Amino acid sequence: MKKSQKINPFILHILQEVDEECKKGLEKRITLTIAGNNRLVPVERVTGEDFWLLSRILKTTPYIDGLDIRYNLLRDVGAYYAAKLLQKQLYLTYLNLMFNDIGPDGGEMIAKALHKNTTLKYLRMTGNKIENKGGMFFAAMLQINSSLEKLDLGDCDLGMQSVIAFATVLTQNQAIKGINLNRPILYGEQEESTVHIGHMLKENHCLVELHMCKHNMKNCGLKQLCDALYLNSNLRYLDVSCNRITHDGMVFLADVLKSNITLEVIDLSFNRIENAGAKYLSETLASHNRSLKALVWFHI
Repeated sequence: MKKSQKINPFILHILQEVDEECKKGLEKRITLTIAGNNRLVPVERVTGEDFWLLSRILKTTPYIDGLDIRYNLLRDVGAYYAAKLLQKQLYLTYLNLMFNDIGPDGGEMIAKALHKNTTLKYLRMTGNKIENKGGMFFAAMLQINSSLEKLDLGDCDLGMQSVIAFATVLTQNQAIKGINLNRPILYGEQEESTVHIGHMLKENHCLVELHMCKHNMKNCGLKQLCDALYLNSNLRYLDVSCNRITHDGMVFLADVLKSNITLEVIDLSFNRIENAGAKYLSETLASHNRSLKALVWFHI
């Protein structure tokens, strides 16, 4: 009524479903899913202005601890209201904002809102082009925030500077258990980002899951990671898919798997490890390693 704004029928439909659940006494720990790519019901994508209305409801709704609003049209306007929500809603532990056309300014607002937020555990920003500027604000946030456990910044057009900043911060941050840095915008052939991430893995004692898809990583970069994995006893999931690793890189990985008993999942898909690389790994797994549970290597 304040805004004289028409209510989005898609939001209304989802809220009515939640209301029905509450009447049945199922109101504890609800994740509110308003995904714009939902093909099961008629969808009218949520805009930043719609999110203002939604955030007003969520501020006073303690039993909603998760919000999935992926594939909508929030843009930076919606990011502003999302930041306000994170400052005032003390129950939200999961927030999915992936593919909402949020830019660097919106990324800055959300990152700064997390300076004081101590509730949120998992944030997904995948596909929002926050670029290097937004990435730097998130890296700075991790110097302050000690409650966020998973951060997904894949396909956000991060630059070399912000990737290195994340690697540096994670040598100190002991809260983050999973981070997605897929497909940054990197230039040059020196694999500087991989060197820094390798150094981080030697120092970090908390990270369990690391995604480095499309980092233009070659065998030298994989060696940096493998050297770190001799000293790291925490990482369980390593994603190095869609890189430029060949069968020669499998020599380093096979060797580290002889002594590493922590890694449980390795994604090598869409690399060029060929039959020779597969042979190196299979011999190690057959004779030395009993801890690996999943190895992905299709399209090799």
